Parts: sequence; C-alpha cells; structure tokens
Amino acid sequence: MRKNAQAEFRQGYNAQARVDADGSQLILGQGVTSSAHDKGELANGAESIPAELGRPAAVLADNGYASEAEAAKVEATGVEACVATGAEGRRRQRDFRPETGKEPQPPKKDWLRDMAGKLASDEGRDLYKLRKQTVEPVFGIIKSVPGFRSFSLRGIEKVRGEWSLVALAYNCKRLHVLQLAQAA
Repeated sequence: MRKNAQAEFRQGYNAQARVDADGSQLILGQGVTSSAHDKGELANGAESIPAELGRPAAVLADNGYASEAEAAKVEATGVEACVATGAEGRRRQRDFRPETGKEPQPPKKDWLRDMAGKLASDEGRDLYKLRKQTVEPVFGIIKSVPGFRSFSLRGIEKVRGEWSLVALAYNCKRLHVLQLAQAA
C-alpha cells in the first residue's frame, strides 16, 4: 500500500473482528483483507459469523464501513445495519484549538440521511454506543496484553492464519476471565 505516488510500497493487511455486543466481548468472526479501507467489508463481516452462533440482530460499524451497497446486502439478510454517517462531532477532551463555529454538513445521499436519522434517535444512539465499548477495547487488549501490533508472516493466507490464532488466543483468555467472574 502506498500513501501517494512518491511513497514506497508497503505490504499491509487490514484485520477485522466481529465482536459480541451483549456483554461477553468474544470475537465471533474475524478476517483479514489486503484492502486499505473498510468500505467493502460490512457484508463480509456479518457473513464471517458462523451459523452455529446464530444471526446477529444488528451490525454496528463506524463511518469507514459506510457503503450503500454493503448496508443493503446486510439488511437483505434480515440484519439491521447501523453505520455511522460521518466522524463524531464531539471535541476531544484536551483539544485546545479554537472552535471553528461551523456546523457539520448534512449527508447528501438519501440512504446516509436515513441512517443519520436512525442513529439520531434515542434507540439508535444507545445501540451505537455499544460499538465503542465493544470493539475498541478488544483491539486495545490485543495490542497491549499479548503485545500483538504487527504480523510476523507474509502472504495473505499466512496472515489470515496468524490473525485466526490471535483471535483464538484472545477468546481463550476472555473465556477464562468470564468463567472466573461467574464463579465469584
């Protein structure tokens, strides 16, 4: 992957994880792609969850996954798609830059306006909050506890195998923690 035409080519992969938002924070499905962006991964994400685990009621995703075609594929399977329509408008806690006073532009496409309306409702806001407290901690734990920050292998198939092992190790650790909490 390259940042621009003058930059060097750097082999990179995009690791994906589908995490249970009902409290267990277990990785239900995972995958790796060589695409630098997430636009085409929403439907693949929902399909990566094994049928034995059941179908999710909803898929929660950040604005990197915002694609009308992908959202339509997910909703065609009977799963509700909740995809952010833009960057979140809140300021960071320690952002000392002056405010611009500009209001964010409303989405231009109909499906983005519909999605923004869905997420602006009380139910939509509560549902989307789950994404931040479900997926983000999983990647943080994977990076900090076992210290996994980059792939050691080369080639997409080998990297997929490595990511499967990382997800399995995370799930084993998480199941142990859940079991200890249940016993206490």
